[in-house]
Amino acid sequence: MGKTLVLLFHPNMKRSRANAALASAAADLDDVDVVDMQAVFPQGLDLFRDAEGEAARLLEAERIVLQFPVQWYSTPPLLKAWEDAVLTRMFYIAYEEEGLRLEGRPLMLAATAGNVREAYQPGGTNLFSMDSLFAPLKATAHRCGLVWYEPFLLYRADKLGPDELKQAGADYARALSIWIEKTPAREAA
Repeated sequence: MGKTLVLLFHPNMKRSRANAALASAAADLDDVDVVDMQAVFPQGLDLFRDAEGEAARLLEAERIVLQFPVQWYSTPPLLKAWEDAVLTRMFYIAYEEEGLRLEGRPLMLAATAGNVREAYQPGGTNLFSMDSLFAPLKATAHRCGLVWYEPFLLYRADKLGPDELKQAGADYARALSIWIEKTPAREAA
């Protein structure tokens, strides 16, 4: 197996139940490192101050998971700031030293949404499918040479009871374990 890095982008983990349950379940797996990015960067990320360290963190991982709540049909602001700082550095400033070495890494999203699955489809309450909403992330993965895998999605995240949250965590851990087992590891650079 190899090191799997879960970067958790929730703006307030003290208020999270669903992302907390998923992160806890992931952290219990062998060779999975969960990083609460909001705790690491409470004031946000800066290209010049923070991107080098984050690039090094990515290069140590064999697989990458971006975990976040879907907010207003998009990612939380810190995830976008992370992309702007870290990926800009890796693929536009230090491509030969960093970006090129990251290419080929498996990438999976783990996202929570407040509405039901049926709301995320053409004609549904939210009009667009999750696949459509994730198009910018999929395009970013493609541009960076990351291998895109099917996301893990949890719907009704803010409405789940304790037993449902426990089950969601177990489902996520199982999905991660299967993904890790079936995904060829890209050797850390």
